[in-house]
Amino acid sequence: MAVGLDRAAERQVEQAAKVVAQIARADDPVYGINTGFGDLSTVRVPHDELRALQRNLLRSHAVGIGPPLPEDVVRAILLLRANTLAAGRSGVRAEVIDLLCDMINRRVHPVIPRHGSVGASGDLAPLAHAALVLIGEGEAIDQGKRSPGGDALKTADLKPIELGPKEGVSLINGTQVMTAIGCLALHDAEVLATTADVVGAMSAEALRSTDRAWDAELHAMRAHPGQNTVAANLRSLMAASPNVASHRTGDPRVQDPYSVRCMPQVHGASRDALGYTRRVLEIEINSVTDNPVVFAEDHRVVSGGNFHGQPVAIALDLATIAVAELADISEARVDRITNGHTSGLPPFLTRNPGTNSGFMVAQYTSAALVTENRLRAFPASAAHKLTDVVRNTREVLAIEALCAAQGLDLLETTTGPGVEEARRVIRERSARLDDDRSLSGDIAAVADTIAREVLIAAVRLRLPELS
Repeated sequence: MAVGLDRAAERQVEQAAKVVAQIARADDPVYGINTGFGDLSTVRVPHDELRALQRNLLRSHAVGIGPPLPEDVVRAILLLRANTLAAGRSGVRAEVIDLLCDMINRRVHPVIPRHGSVGASGDLAPLAHAALVLIGEGEAIDQGKRSPGGDALKTADLKPIELGPKEGVSLINGTQVMTAIGCLALHDAEVLATTADVVGAMSAEALRSTDRAWDAELHAMRAHPGQNTVAANLRSLMAASPNVASHRTGDPRVQDPYSVRCMPQVHGASRDALGYTRRVLEIEINSVTDNPVVFAEDHRVVSGGNFHGQPVAIALDLATIAVAELADISEARVDRITNGHTSGLPPFLTRNPGTNSGFMVAQYTSAALVTENRLRAFPASAAHKLTDVVRNTREVLAIEALCAAQGLDLLETTTGPGVEEARRVIRERSARLDDDRSLSGDIAAVADTIAREVLIAAVRLRLPELS
């Protein structure tokens, strides 16, 4: 779908641009328009150097290092930057926004290094790398290869722009990099939250757990929305399970271990944290994060700190912790299900232990990923941590899914329709482990199935009520 500037928004954009142009022609110093930046804000810039001021700003701030951000992140950055400028509070001309939209539509993707922003002054360095391409400098990905920004524009039949007053600072002031990373990672995290319920139900069935811990009245006594949603999911996933019904009577166990019994509480708390993060990001993507901000209706330009990334940073730190907890409890279930002393299943889920090691070392890998997550979950207000923890957690859940499917096969039992559908999807990607083989490919295949939402989509066909 092509993107473009709404005509009504264009009128407001042009009004703000006129205000900036008038200020630039006048003699009063206004930050970002005719002064230096940061500690150089007291330096007045002559009229004939205002365009050079904006151009040099992009060049001097493009100091990022490391591998380029992925294509989907870059596209999200361009879209969010165009959206905030379209609010008509930055003072850029419409042609600046039009070029950003054209770059999205024609797949001109600036090379934006991964490292260089801490968010305290917005995403200055990475946004500067993106903005350089608009003036025909920097680098872009052209048909899969890095090329000079000007060449990439020319290949796409686009022309670079010459920056007007304030347009350089308007292109780099904001939180669009951390917000773009956060939005994409949040989507994946929300997929993992539902996946964790599905995979957790598989493990509960394999461990022949009770479904009494999902009792609706029990959870109504503690009205956290996430907890009640997860309990409802687990009730649906294990409903009408002959496996559960078979041990409702005569089972000496009074209750199941924390990793199973407390899924609503743990998974639910993560869901609620992700819900908060979603609300913050929904506000941020439609916010004006420039400095100064132009109020064309009364010819005011106000300096402030809307570029500061703290609201997003705290929300993403919280989301990182929340996703890490999904991995933590998943690994605990993997440990339980692979331990023949606690699972009631063959040791390490193999019929021939000794000759075969089964899922022994898959559990080690799960534990290693959880350890990495714990390091990244330490609050540091860096959006990349969430992406890394989401990836690790997806792999932990893939390992649990493989273990749970193996456990169910070894039980030779029929489970609830939702769990049966999940097992079918896993078995389409990974055959039952009868003799040892490398499981790396199986883990990667199941992780990909989770990432592409194939697993939860299949289960939802059987259980439309799954949240």
